[in-house]
Parts: sequence; C-alpha cells; structure tokens
Amino acid sequence: MSNQKKRNFQIDPKYADKTWKILEHAIHEIYNHNASGLSFEELYRNAYNMVLHKYGDKLYTGLVTTMTFHLKEICKSIEEAHGGAFLELLDRKWNHHNKALQMIMDRTYVSSTKKRHVHELGLHLWRDNVVYSSKIQTRLLNTLLDLVYKERTGEVIDRLLMRNVIKMFMDLGESVYQDDFEKPFLEASAEFYKVESQGFIESCDCGDYLKKAEKPFVEEVERVAHYLDAKSEAKITSVVEREMIANHVQRLVHMENSGLVNMLLNDKYEDMGRMYSLFRRVANGLVTIRDVMTLHLREMGKQLVTDPEKSKVPVEFVQRLLDERDKYDKIINMAFNNVKTFQNALNSSFEYFLNLNTRSPEFISLFVDDKLRKGLKGVGEEDVDLILDKVVMLFRYLQEKDVFEKYYKQHLAKRLLSGKTVSDDAERNLIVKLKTECGYQFTSKLEGMFTDMKTSHDTLLGFYNSHPELSEGPTLVVQPTIQCNLPAEVSVLCEKFRSYYLGTHTGMKLSWQTNMETADIKAVFGKGQKLELNVSTFQMCVLMLFNNSDRLSYKEIEQATEIPTSDLKRCLHSMACVKGKNMLRKEPMSKERTHSFEDRNCGGTKGDRTGEARDKTETIVRIMKARRVLDHNNIIAEVTKQLQSRFLANPTEIKKRIESLIERDFLGRDNTDRKLYRYLA
Repeated sequence: MSNQKKRNFQIDPKYADKTWKILEHAIHEIYNHNASGLSFEELYRNAYNMVLHKYGDKLYTGLVTTMTFHLKEICKSIEEAHGGAFLELLDRKWNHHNKALQMIMDRTYVSSTKKRHVHELGLHLWRDNVVYSSKIQTRLLNTLLDLVYKERTGEVIDRLLMRNVIKMFMDLGESVYQDDFEKPFLEASAEFYKVESQGFIESCDCGDYLKKAEKPFVEEVERVAHYLDAKSEAKITSVVEREMIANHVQRLVHMENSGLVNMLLNDKYEDMGRMYSLFRRVANGLVTIRDVMTLHLREMGKQLVTDPEKSKVPVEFVQRLLDERDKYDKIINMAFNNVKTFQNALNSSFEYFLNLNTRSPEFISLFVDDKLRKGLKGVGEEDVDLILDKVVMLFRYLQEKDVFEKYYKQHLAKRLLSGKTVSDDAERNLIVKLKTECGYQFTSKLEGMFTDMKTSHDTLLGFYNSHPELSEGPTLVVQPTIQCNLPAEVSVLCEKFRSYYLGTHTGMKLSWQTNMETADIKAVFGKGQKLELNVSTFQMCVLMLFNNSDRLSYKEIEQATEIPTSDLKRCLHSMACVKGKNMLRKEPMSKERTHSFEDRNCGGTKGDRTGEARDKTETIVRIMKARRVLDHNNIIAEVTKQLQSRFLANPTEIKKRIESLIERDFLGRDNTDRKLYRYLA
C-alpha cells in the first residue's frame, strides 16, 4: 500500500462509535468497582486506535461526559449521608475516584493537543461537581470546623479521617486549600481564641493566664502535624500569638498583685520565664517587659539610696545594693535568657539611682575598707575575687569616680600604715581591676603607696641595723600631720630616726602622723598584774603622763600633750567612760571639761612598739593555736614566713613577743624541753 493511501485511510465512523461504546462501558465498570473482568491491554489498544485515526477529541469529550455523570451520582449519595457518615462517605468516594483516574492513561492525545491530563481533569471535575456542590461545600466546611472546635474543647475526634479529607483539599490545589478551608479555619480560630483569652484574663491572675496561654501553641503545632498543611503552622501560630498575647500585653504586665512587678518582688522565676518566652513572640513584647522592669528598678533604687535610715550604715547600704544587683542578675539570667537588652537596662538603672546619693563614692570606699580590714578573713581566693568584682561593678556606675579615688586613697593609707589589711594580694588585685577600668593614671598614686611602704620598711631595717640598741621605730608617712607632744622616750627615738633618714635621703622631708599609728603599752596594775595594751598614739601619750602623776586635770593633760581638743576628748572618753575597759577614773562623771583623771592602780606604763608588734603577736597566737606544740626555731621561721609580704620580722623581737605571751599565760614552756612551746589559752 502506497504512503498516500495510508494517509487517506480512516476507520469507519460506525467502528469508532462501537469502539467508544466499549471504552465507555469500561469506564462505567471502573466506577462501579467491576474492573476485574476488563482486559486493559485491549482497552488501551482501542483507545490508541481512536486517537491514531483522529477520533481523540471524541474519546476525550466522551471521557469528560462519562466522568461527570458518575461524579454527579456520587454527589447525590454524599448529599444524602447523615451525621458522621457524611465525611466517611466523602473520603471513601474520593479514594475510589482517585483509583479510577489511575486506570485511565493519557500518553498521546493530551500531550499533542495541550488538553488537561486525565488525572488533572479528574481533580477539576471532582472539585466542580462534588466539593463545590451547593449542598456539600458549606456543609463540608462547617463539619470540619466543628470537629476542630470539638478537639480544642477536649473531645476526641477521628484525626485520620480529618487528615484524609483535608488532604483532598490540598490535592485539589493550593488555592482550593487556602481559599476553601485555611482562610475560614484561621478566622474561626481567631474568634475561638479571642473568646478563650477574654475568659481567662477575667478569671485568672497573670501567672495562671500565662500557663493557659502556653497550651494552645503546643496544641496547634500538634494539630498541624496531624492533619493540616505544614505551611499553616506559621499562620495559626500567628493567630494564637495575636489573640492570646499581643492583645493583652499591657494588661498582663500591669495586672494588680500578679503582674511583672509582683513577680520581680517575689522572685517568681518560672512565671517570668514563661512571660519572656511568650512575649518574645509578639512585636514589642520584650520591650514592654524591659521598660516595666526598668521603671520598677529605678523607683526601688531611688527609695533605697535616698532613705536616710538606710544610709546610716555605709557598709549595709552598699551590701543592699549588691544584694539587689545579685537578685536582678539572677532574674535576667534565669528568666530572661540573659538577653543583652535586659542587662543594659539593669546597668542604666543602677547608674541612675546610685548617683542620686552624693555619698555613694564614699560609701563604696568604706565598704571596701571594711572588707579589706576584717570582712575577708577566712574567705577563699575565688570568693575574694568575686567580692572585688562586685565592688568594681558599682564603681563602674559612679559618675564622680574622682570622689571615690579621694576617699579610697585615704582609707588605703590608713590600712597600710596601721597594718590592718587582711591581704596585700587582695589590695593589689583591686587596684589592678581599677586600672583596667580607668587606666594607669587613675591608680598610679595608689600603686605608689605600696612602693612607699616598701621603701619605709627598707629604711627602718637600715635604721635598726645602725642602732642595734633599738627594737623598732615609727612608720614613714606622707599624709598631712596632726601634731602632739610625744613622750620623751619616743621623742628621742624619733630624733634618732630623723637623723638617720635625712642622712640617707637627700632633699627629703620627714613628718610624723601621730593620729595614724598605734602602740603597745606594758602596764603593771595593782597586785603585780601585768597587761599589754594596744592603744592609739594619742592614748599612749596620755597614759605615759601617769608614770609621774596619779592624778591630772583635763587642762594639765591638754597642755602636756597638745592633742587637738576633739581628738583629746575622744581619747579620754574611750579610756575613762567605756564600761569594762576604763583605764582611767574621771571625776566628776559629767560632760564638763573641768574634771580630773587618775590612774586605776596602775603601777606604771612603758612605751614599747607600734602596730608591727601586734601583727607579730597575732601571728604567733594564730600559729600556736593551729599547731598546739612547736619548738623555738620553727615558730621563728613560721612567723617570719607569714609576715615577709608585709615587713621583715626581727627574730629578737619575735622572741620578745613569745616571752610576753608566756607572761600572759597564752603560751607555756614544756617541762622537759625549755625550747618547746605549748598553746595554753
């Protein structure tokens, strides 16, 4: 057969009708679930022949008509279903329709004519004839939304059936899912949570409301995972955030007796953490928390620093500040995820109210002075460093750092000159921290004090070596002086030291700070009782007057010592008017200065040495209390080792201290070995 004849060959139209009838019958059988008896190979060959011989349009049109017929029948059956059977029948018919589409192939005709593929055609026909049916569309949506509502209110629903039906919407196209289900679903959800949140906020306190507000977020995420499109998660979460949180932010944080301020005052870390995690979801949520916290902090801090009663004791004043800082540090760390914006708010608040009290620099310096004098005894190195870090933190807030420097220099000088600092390492550590904050220029004079102390000790050591008949001498100072008449015994020693010092330091000037030092006095009381008293230089000057007189008037003491009036009154009061510690008797016991003083059976006093003697004595007692028994050489070595960071202890003087402690029954010699000491006290 020629090519021309092949091109002109066509099957008989009657044969085409007959072939279509066969195919139409097969489609009916597929929809009626009788496809097991069909020969799909023969059916595919018949369909191919119709397409090959230009009857493809007839085949496609017939397919649309036949599928539409069956879908209308399906629609009627679904419409007639009642109750729970409605969704079940819809799901079952949808599955059958999908299986039918899988049996119908469309490899040739639709590709060449750019018509819809059979599967896509089947989805559109299902949408138009079933889902968009006037009796099904609204009913279907309401049924689905009603099931969601029931689940939200605690009822158990068939999630698998929900998943299948909602997946049908997704399979029919993204726009179908969004327009015909998701949009109404979100609107219904917004209304549900609006009513829900209003009921909660009227009946619950803030903490309980936040607990209830957490639950919907978990439930909605779970709901999406079970039967909604994953893309719906962000949308439904946004609805819950708006209705449960954003619309009630201000009311929640300011809720009376349970809002944020109440949580801050009562350390409700869990509630604050829950508020943080929920509020961070909405715009300006964290800003609101930060602003309320800042306002509360400033009001609380202002009351703290401006209350005269709370400012009476500087050390307690600063400790309260540190306690508040620790408290809010913990809150920010545990509840607010240590977010920088909250830390900045905390810092700015402390800087604001700390500087409302003009004495804050002085109080912080006094706090440091208290800690470095006695407050850090027995405290580990890490704890010491932590305390110093807290002090530097408060220092960082000060606007008048120069005022702090002025007071700190005075307090440091007193600690160094009196030898009352508990740790040179702690002193130097704090200065290093201050240098890090403010630079070398700020701490240069402070560091110079330690250099001066080293120079002083070296000078005194040289002086002792030049005058072996002397035991100890006063300390070199550079502070403004308060003059008084020293006892003759001490004046001789001072002149010897002055000659030595000026002979070895050309161009230098030496002055005595008599109000800064202490002395040990050996006193013999009635019945031969011997005591060693640690007193101030002013007290020493007064007591040694009684070596030559049993009774002196105030005027005589004032003329003999030339101690300034205020200092002399304080000095005499401490020795004559403190019950249980009065070394002098005052007559009459009144506030008038026209009175006289007499010693209390004191057989005599002798000036012995300054604060270093006390340090040696305390060190010996501390060592012996710990060791209980120790020989002479070892105790000398231990004392020298412990004091070497502060001054070079003379073994001869250590021996004198030991003898003094033996006289006062603190120590005793061993009965068999005279070089062995035992702790008695």
